[in-house]
Amino acid sequence: NSTLGEIMLWKRVLRAKNFHVYQFNRQFIIANYIVDFICRKLKLIIEIDGYSHQFKHHKDVIRDKELAKLGYTTLRFTEAEIKHDLDGVVWRLEKFYENIMNAE
Repeated sequence: NSTLGEIMLWKRVLRAKNFHVYQFNRQFIIANYIVDFICRKLKLIIEIDGYSHQFKHHKDVIRDKELAKLGYTTLRFTEAEIKHDLDGVVWRLEKFYENIMNAE
């Protein structure tokens, strides 16, 4: 089940190629992990961390490293960031996008 933060980010930013016309998939399986959002062309994974992630930081670090070995960057946002500062979240996504485009 999606969290409120996941739903908000999906509806306002990621669905229907709203983010620079890139396709994002929800709840996508990669390397035995289910990621919240993935854009395969940008090699970007977005995770929305709820309360329970406070207790599994070590597992998240290992997971992010394994996904990095596959060439993916993981951006993590808290549920609170999505709910209370969606503009800030979009700003960070835009900065990631700018860095990718400037590297090409």
